[in-house]
Amino acid sequence: MKLFLDTANLDEISDAINKGVIQGVTTNPSILAKEPKTDFVGHIKKIAKLCQTRDLPLSVEVFAKEPTSMLEQAFQIVEDVGYKNLNIKIPVGYEELEVINKLSSQGVKINCTCCFSTAQMEMAVLAGARYVSLFYNRLLDVGGNPSEVASKVNKFIKSSEKDAEIIAGSIRTPSDIVNAWDAGCHIVTAGYQIVKKSMKHSKTDESINGFLKDFEKWIG
Repeated sequence: MKLFLDTANLDEISDAINKGVIQGVTTNPSILAKEPKTDFVGHIKKIAKLCQTRDLPLSVEVFAKEPTSMLEQAFQIVEDVGYKNLNIKIPVGYEELEVINKLSSQGVKINCTCCFSTAQMEMAVLAGARYVSLFYNRLLDVGGNPSEVASKVNKFIKSSEKDAEIIAGSIRTPSDIVNAWDAGCHIVTAGYQIVKKSMKHSKTDESINGFLKDFEKWIG
């Protein structure tokens, strides 16, 4: 089980890499839009440079809408960024299956994103996706069962012997991270603040402070 960081902020990525806890980075257009306006390729290259220190996979999403444009843009991003562990995010859809298939057949690693159903994810795996991203909490929001979806897709990947992994995205709490792993997701991608929050507990702080107070009394 692996943890990816879902951000485009350079300071957050650098800090999380230094902590040794993340095994990859994911971005999307909305996340990039939270950063100061800059050159798209230039910013992705800076992220890739940070990822390169640990050879971490980096996912970057196309922002074209039509399949033909997605294909062209994906190849251009791969060429412009020049990072060997780059994954191109393609949104799930019937026409997009051809994009996934063509890119993967040319050696481009694909992260199929915006998945909500078992069928979507399994079809994307068959088309050649390296990663299939399940929007965990957004599925919960509409009464779906992401744990059931993840479990079924995990079994499908094993039985089909495909080189694919499930990423759980749309993570809102530390508990979601653990639940997604337990459900069979190979990877969870979470925001920086959620990753930090996962290491906090009121009783931890209380215990540490108690130890230090007791020691101060003894040593003083």
